[in-house]
Amino acid sequence: MSLTKALIVNTETNQSIPVMFNPPQYELQKTNQFAEIGIPGLGSSLLQFVSGNAQTLTTELFFDTTEKGVDVRTFTARVIGLLEINSKTHAPPRLLFLWGSLVFPCVLEEVTQVFGYFNAAGVPFRATLEVTFKENNRLQDLLGTVSESTDRTKGRVFLAGDTLQRIAAEEFGDPGLWRQIAQANNIDNPLTVQPGQALNIPALS
Repeated sequence: MSLTKALIVNTETNQSIPVMFNPPQYELQKTNQFAEIGIPGLGSSLLQFVSGNAQTLTTELFFDTTEKGVDVRTFTARVIGLLEINSKTHAPPRLLFLWGSLVFPCVLEEVTQVFGYFNAAGVPFRATLEVTFKENNRLQDLLGTVSESTDRTKGRVFLAGDTLQRIAAEEFGDPGLWRQIAQANNIDNPLTVQPGQALNIPALS
């Protein structure tokens, strides 16, 4: 069985960007910040914990449009666009990087583009994007609170490539809550949901 394609989900527009090829690996890094306090007469400084830094996810995304014969930048532009500042929020969009059991709420912090395999006109057909995502949890998620009322029900359309687990991860931050969506829509088998089907997303109690 082939591994499901990784997805980059823009949680503000509900648009998903599937990777063209799954990366061979990804790297997660977590660091803490300390302040050094110098004490006269001591051979070394004392360390005072300040805060934990946001976790980062780093990986490489490979794109190849040789068979299609089209400019590979047509596809990489969707990823690069996630760096753009929203005129309303004055910030780049909040994202979810989903791959298997990995659910990583984040923003895109950095992208390095490397292009190769050009045609006679200099149009690139292959590209590697070195991407770094910075963990970005909402304040209410960190506090364990729910901002919406318990009687709110949200509508959503099931798109190609969606799963109930992914929708639960986007809506609730926990893919394990997919059964609540299934129960709210009288779905016995999550594999039978078809693209275009309207779903009711219940509020968490």
